[in-house]
Amino acid sequence: MKRIGLLIVIIISFSSVKAQEKQYAFTLDEAVNYALTNNYSVRTAKLDIDAAEKKKWETTTMGLPQINANVDYQSWIKQGITLIPAEFFGGEQGEFIEVAFGTKQNLNATVTLTQLIFDGSYLIGLQSAKTYLKISELAKEKTDLKIREAVINAYGNVLVAEESIKILERNKAVLQKNLDETKAILENGLAEEQDLQQQQITLSSIDIQLNKAQRLEVISKKMFNLTLGISIDTPVTLTDKLEDLALSASDMNLINSNFDLNNHIDYRIADNTVVSNELLVKFEKSKALPSLGAFVNYSRYANNDNNIFFKNNGTWFDSSLFGLSLKIPIFSSLQRSSRTQQAKISLDQAEIALDETSQKLKLQVDTAKNKYQFALDQYKISKENLVLAESIANKEQIKFFEGLSSSFNLTNAQNQLYRKQQEYIQSILEIIQTKVELENALNLY
Repeated sequence: MKRIGLLIVIIISFSSVKAQEKQYAFTLDEAVNYALTNNYSVRTAKLDIDAAEKKKWETTTMGLPQINANVDYQSWIKQGITLIPAEFFGGEQGEFIEVAFGTKQNLNATVTLTQLIFDGSYLIGLQSAKTYLKISELAKEKTDLKIREAVINAYGNVLVAEESIKILERNKAVLQKNLDETKAILENGLAEEQDLQQQQITLSSIDIQLNKAQRLEVISKKMFNLTLGISIDTPVTLTDKLEDLALSASDMNLINSNFDLNNHIDYRIADNTVVSNELLVKFEKSKALPSLGAFVNYSRYANNDNNIFFKNNGTWFDSSLFGLSLKIPIFSSLQRSSRTQQAKISLDQAEIALDETSQKLKLQVDTAKNKYQFALDQYKISKENLVLAESIANKEQIKFFEGLSSSFNLTNAQNQLYRKQQEYIQSILEIIQTKVELENALNLY
């Protein structure tokens, strides 16, 4: 029975561990959506918004009523002595009497209510808090765009690595078959040794490339996991195919899309910076305005020598006070003026940056459209060239084994095929990357 119980515990523990090992499978869209929730930078940006909201409320509370309580307790270890002329009490002139004033113990409890009535800086501060929150929200939006681009590129890199391995493994299988057949022909004296050596060189080159591709696949998958915000060692399956992504990424309508400058995230960030600097100018000017506040407090205090504050015979005294505080800035030796001028200079710089941003964004769109158009053209040509290269390599292989061509010609045809294979899969990756680059330039997501 003990063995059965132990076996059950082991099975349950093993099942629990297996359940904790999450399995992931993503289409490209699913990967993007997952990253927009779980990516490390995205999560940090969300916390920045939360912090900005708290900061906004903190600024708001500065103009709301504030209540504070204060309790002071004093116990004289040795009371101070005051000398009073003895003649005040009928004594001799020139003599003094030692007197200790007050009680040995004192307790005072005060509650104070303060309220800001008017302060120009506070009003500007409220507007600035909203702008600060807007900055965090725009930064989050910008982060989302970057992460989306990073996920798409990482997804494409993994698929390219996987496809490269498949192609290299097929090439290796063909080369190994050719090598075996060449060995048989050489043994029958129908081929030269250099034909075999040439194919061995080609096969070893493919082995090296395959080993490199396999290592790159491991790294690209880890980078993909990092972009998504999951452990880099977690197994992940990508369900989209590379050629399917190429077809979905081929969208000529993007090239003809109109560009809305005012809606672009970078332009809105630059425009918000202008607004922030306008508020800074107003804030510096507001320091020349008077501020008015009010307060009211209530106190209870007791004094005695025997620590009987809370007994029935303890005596407490009440006091209450209301007041207003008006602060009027008069002269600051031109300090406020200097700060206002500095704020105006910062505003001018922000407006220049906004204009520069608008021009850069327009150029970015034109550049991205050209790159995307070139990527589409390159993909079409690469696909056609791959078909031709495969045909040439197949023909050269047939001619070589029929004794109508040399191993040199066969090797050249094979190497040309390998280059065209890599150019083709790289052209697919280029379409994927330039498309998301253009979408970001157009602020489409």
